Amino acid sequence: MTPRSKKVHASGPPVGAHVPTSGGLAKRGLTYAEQIGAECVQVFVTNPRGWAAAKGDPLQDAAFRDVVTDRLPAYVHASFLINLGSPDVAIAEKSATSLAHTVERARAIGARGVVVHTGSAVAKGRYDEAMVQTRDLLLPTLDALPDDAPPVLLEPTAGQGQSLCSTLDELDEYLHRLKHHPRLGVCVDTCHFFAAGHDLSADGGMNDFLDHLDKVRGTVPVGLVHANDSMDVAGAKKDRHTAIGAGHVGVEPFRALLAHPTIQQVPLVIETPGNEAEHATDVALLKSLR
Repeated sequence: MTPRSKKVHASGPPVGAHVPTSGGLAKRGLTYAEQIGAECVQVFVTNPRGWAAAKGDPLQDAAFRDVVTDRLPAYVHASFLINLGSPDVAIAEKSATSLAHTVERARAIGARGVVVHTGSAVAKGRYDEAMVQTRDLLLPTLDALPDDAPPVLLEPTAGQGQSLCSTLDELDEYLHRLKHHPRLGVCVDTCHFFAAGHDLSADGGMNDFLDHLDKVRGTVPVGLVHANDSMDVAGAKKDRHTAIGAGHVGVEPFRALLAHPTIQQVPLVIETPGNEAEHATDVALLKSLR
């Protein structure tokens, strides 16, 4: 049984998960989604820690696309290696090529967005140089996308190292440099923003954060939420996800997240550690908060 019969929840954001696809994009990924009760999914279409431009299996692609086009919103996460701000020119150029390929693969399988990390300057003192380089590589890549390509969803990081974008103020600058390009969106990772210093667990913290986000993003939409709790305290700058309610963010901020006007109909996917049963528990908890 695949999620062919499932429909997106009509009264709030659909809830799902990043699902494994080893063994087949549709065969494994859609079966896993069904088993955990997912209403939306995120997948990798390339090795997340490699540069190889995987072509995919046409039969699996078609089977996956048949389900996700109308019934199960799907998103693709780009390679973790992508860093348009890298001081290594070869890596920066590979990053642009990899992103373009990932968007094309996402388009082929009917995905609604491609998530990519906002990158790092790597070395101290390179912020401006790295931001200019990111702009000069990303804008032409966006301009070259076909009209029916899914948007690129920028995911700010947890603030580790020489991150180019982790807080809302930095996101404001990042979007400004990219001219609020119409092919961009934002992916909100709750663990990342919490780790970067936005205390979502404080009284009213989630609402304050989302209200501020609305002012920062301007015309750039929120395309996806990564709903993850944090193993570490606010401001720790550590990207360590944990199950909803098992970390320092806690359960109630996710209730506020699901009720906020900005997030209505924006899909949420968990990227929490654990097995199928644990992922089903996280998905069910978020549905109950909705």
